Amino acid sequence: MSKFKVVVTDFEYSTFVPEQEVLDELGIELQFEQCKTEDELIAACHDADALLNQYAQITRNVIENLPNCKIISRYGIGFNNVDLEAANEKGIIVSNVTDYCLDEVSDHAMALLLDSVRKITKLNNAVKSGTWDFKKAAPIYRLRGSTLGLVGFGNIPQVLSQKAQAFGINVVAYDPFVPSEVAEEHSVELVSLDELCERSDYVSIHLPLNKKTEKIISHDQFEKMKEEAFIINTARGPVIDEKALIEALQEGKIAGAGLDVVEKEPIEQTNPLLEMDNVVLNPHAAFYSAEAEAELKRKAAENVADVLSGYFPTYIVNKEVKEKLDLQEK
Repeated sequence: MSKFKVVVTDFEYSTFVPEQEVLDELGIELQFEQCKTEDELIAACHDADALLNQYAQITRNVIENLPNCKIISRYGIGFNNVDLEAANEKGIIVSNVTDYCLDEVSDHAMALLLDSVRKITKLNNAVKSGTWDFKKAAPIYRLRGSTLGLVGFGNIPQVLSQKAQAFGINVVAYDPFVPSEVAEEHSVELVSLDELCERSDYVSIHLPLNKKTEKIISHDQFEKMKEEAFIINTARGPVIDEKALIEALQEGKIAGAGLDVVEKEPIEQTNPLLEMDNVVLNPHAAFYSAEAEAELKRKAAENVADVLSGYFPTYIVNKEVKEKLDLQEK
């Protein structure tokens, strides 16, 4: 029996071969759960040394009932479902995988942009319903010479900027945490959020979800956007004020939206977005490819293996916790 207990709190995966290949070296067998509530998490994980987590909410109450836990390793980039403050107080590392789906998400954002602008889905639906008429999509405007505004300029939007520029699109970005030299390296102009909304023909969201970013795109931002503008979101749904988005679409303040994420997932069948033919909706799929999933699972497991072997992992969200821990740098 392994001296370590590692629990997968919840999952949508059909295989765990990548994780097991990593953890076999430590003699660890994973325990698989499908926890939906705090009580279920506490019951399953109270004596765990590490958690592999997908969507389950790791709240303060859960964390305070994890006396042995050394690391919560997320399957993903975002970490808004883990209470970081509580983890810091408890001396628990929270890790993610920041570089596993850069091409997938940037490709998906570009695909949603192209679909929205060229109105591919709208024309497809018209043809399948018996209408053969390109004017059903009018007006369509040329991509070359247009402007894409990136809200956030981390790894994924940096990759996206190169793909957009290949279409002849000018790129501006809003990110107060990115040095100007980084933007210059990508031939991207850093601007304020207001200026981005005013200048952009397309706005693409690339922010993590936290208290500062929640509903950062709301009524004021939609008022500043062009009537011909499309908004794309492959980040987190609540970064956009969905009520404000619906009103902006209904009132014609913007032209449309391409959304891989919404405020409440799965989307409720009463959501007005489902009835809008200028809105393209996907089921939070931008991250996915067979290769990306395997990479994510392996790296999430490596984070766990590093900590249980006495090392700091490659990816640490809450770096401030390091001073509390007696681990070595790899």
